[in-house]
Amino acid sequence: MTISGARSVPMNRSRRVFLWRAIWLAAPWLLSTRPLWAAEVRGDFNVRDHGATGDGRTLDTRAIQAAINAAGQSGGTVFFPPGEYLSGSLHLRSHITLRLGAGSVLIASKEEGEFDPVERLAFDSHADAETTDFGFALLQGRDLADLSILGPGRIDGNRTRRGGPKPIALKRCRNILIRGLTIANAPSYNISLLGCDGVNIRGVTIRNGYSDGIDPDCCRNVRISNCHIESRDDAIVLKTSFALGSRGTTQNVRVTNCNLTTIHNALKLGTESIGHFRNIVFSNCTIVGQTHAWKGDLSSGVSLEMVDGGTLERVFVSDIQMTNVRAPLFVRLGNRGRGQEVPVAGTLRNVSISNVVAVGAMTASSITGIAGHPVSEIQLKNIRVTARGGARAEVASQRVPELEKRYPDAYMFQDLPAYGLYCRHVRRLTCDHVELDTHRPDARPALVLDDVGHVRMEALRAMPPAEGQPLVWLRSVQDCQVSGLRASPGTKAVLRLSGSDTARVSLVGNDFSQVEQVAIVDVSVAESVLRMEKNVMPRPPRSQRGPTLARSTRAGDGGASAEGSAGSGPGAPRPGSSIRTRAARPRSSGA
Repeated sequence: MTISGARSVPMNRSRRVFLWRAIWLAAPWLLSTRPLWAAEVRGDFNVRDHGATGDGRTLDTRAIQAAINAAGQSGGTVFFPPGEYLSGSLHLRSHITLRLGAGSVLIASKEEGEFDPVERLAFDSHADAETTDFGFALLQGRDLADLSILGPGRIDGNRTRRGGPKPIALKRCRNILIRGLTIANAPSYNISLLGCDGVNIRGVTIRNGYSDGIDPDCCRNVRISNCHIESRDDAIVLKTSFALGSRGTTQNVRVTNCNLTTIHNALKLGTESIGHFRNIVFSNCTIVGQTHAWKGDLSSGVSLEMVDGGTLERVFVSDIQMTNVRAPLFVRLGNRGRGQEVPVAGTLRNVSISNVVAVGAMTASSITGIAGHPVSEIQLKNIRVTARGGARAEVASQRVPELEKRYPDAYMFQDLPAYGLYCRHVRRLTCDHVELDTHRPDARPALVLDDVGHVRMEALRAMPPAEGQPLVWLRSVQDCQVSGLRASPGTKAVLRLSGSDTARVSLVGNDFSQVEQVAIVDVSVAESVLRMEKNVMPRPPRSQRGPTLARSTRAGDGGASAEGSAGSGPGAPRPGSSIRTRAARPRSSGA
């Protein structure tokens, strides 16, 4: 058939070129002795052909291992047809696929003697056996390449409490695919990875885990997606332990589209942090916190922890929804110092957290370094948290201990002086469109900053604290600009300024029309600290009559600083004043 007006020769030539290219691309398939899709359609090495019974009572370890060894000689698929296969330790091989077909269950023997013994390292790893051991496991692999473990079948850890073999333990492996599995009743880390490179975990379901869900330790180029995890301990936790005998790095890791239910931490970096974390992405996950049977509420949604001298940087968290977690966000730089002769604090910097919604939080989120070692470059954007609330005003003045050597967890500080967010020892903090609320009246400030420098706060929205407490309390804060804040009706005061080293606080373009006082300034604060520009100021109450205030800014004096003048004493309001002083020096929140 010829198209009118077209030249036939170029068309025929194009067709020949297309056909030759198609034959060339298809040649590997046409010349292959077996179809490339065979591993997905049938098992090259059926475990029943090697003697497995699949009756759930007979120990099938030897038969399954024989199938694995046979597949490992030339590469192929070890296939489990429907049945229940009781087994001890199985040693995987490179270039194989282990496929659990529909209706098949690989069951860990209850006899611990059927498993390889716990690994004994020749050096001090400064970590527990769950982290360092890759021998006491059901499916184990070392120094392997091109390994797939596929569902839709199940692995059953066959335990009713913590303490037992790991279902999957891979050490120094590369190019790993784990897809479509269900793992249940695991007494140790469900999927434990150490020193691996190129890992894709997709569509895995973990149920009734007695320990962590998925733990990549000193791993690179890892993707975890579309997983459902229910765990009594951490759901997904990245580590950088000393289990390889040297300081390693966990980097280039993406966790996305996962549903996580946990008693402890849902998405976590640490606690093992001798090495470094770089280029980590947590995105588009849902988190549900659960209560521990006797310890109470322990969970946090996102925990970023650096406590053993390494570096944590370039971490991006976005599009996370949380329900009933103790603390939505827990960012902690400490100095526990594992693996160090002389403990030296590490570095935590360049963290972006955005588009987070948390409902039912039990305590405030916190971002804390330690004295002399601040965390830095922290950006919070589009964060909406509703806490349970209910605290009294005295909690806001309670001392928060440093606890720099304490095991880091969201409950380490107990009650915090803020109902929404507490930050201490931080540099270069951005809070952009943060919204804080409570179910019950709470007399703590929504936000407390303590020893924080270079702050930009944009469009903060928060429920007014009860008992006349300020919306935001700045303690020893320098170079802070608050813009776009619209105070809700019932707000008694927007700011409280404390600390003799507080300096350079600017209020620019805010709506203070619904507040009684813009700022409460403690007597220890220098006179020229606060500057105001282009704000909508409150109308002074009719009852406000009295002598001249020591430091005040008149409503409408755009750009004016709080100038000193003679007055009748601290706390005495000035007609038209939007700032008042306090007589008492506030109690420090630091150690």
